[in-house]
Amino acid sequence: MNIAVVGTGYVGLVSGTCFAESGNEVICVDIDRDRVAMLKAGKVPIYEPGLEELVRRNVKEHRLSFTTDLAGAISQSMVSFIAVGTPMSASGAADLSGVLGAAEAIARAATGYHIIAVKSTVPVGTNDRLRALMERTVSHRIDVCSVPEFLKEGSAIEDFMRPDRVVIGSTSDKATTILREVHAPFLRTDNPVLVMHPRSAELTKYASNAMLAIRISFI
Repeated sequence: MNIAVVGTGYVGLVSGTCFAESGNEVICVDIDRDRVAMLKAGKVPIYEPGLEELVRRNVKEHRLSFTTDLAGAISQSMVSFIAVGTPMSASGAADLSGVLGAAEAIARAATGYHIIAVKSTVPVGTNDRLRALMERTVSHRIDVCSVPEFLKEGSAIEDFMRPDRVVIGSTSDKATTILREVHAPFLRTDNPVLVMHPRSAELTKYASNAMLAIRISFI
């Protein structure tokens, strides 16, 4: 399957590389030209065990590529994963400008049916805002889903390739089926795919983060 990943930070780069390793054709998009040039040369700007080797292999075998041309990447893909940052704003709330901007750009670049799958950590209700944005922006069908990540630094490749669970927040049967297909290679050990409402998926990510924070505090 042809996949676009918007954002080549920690989550986006690991996700895009692992999707390519499972046989998909993946285009990773970033606005940082220096970062894209570095990745094209096979140099990884973050450290994660095993990641640089996977990037180089999949680039060499033409399953993984990097670009600053979002429109070009979207025109070749059916599914776009948004993995941009959501830093804390001055008010303390998550800054969603990157997510909203990426989603609008994807919608305008898509020429037909497309799935936007949000991996960024976002507040509950963000998918509702994105669906409303799609309705205002384009006339063709864009399904917006939540597919939160549960990666740990130092074991991110293992976590992605052999996940404890995959959470899909979706109200579309078509999008759910396609996202199940995308994740199928990583679920050979019968670990569950948990399909739920997007709001529940967004809350699950925050609950998971909160649980980990509490465990660290107790330790």
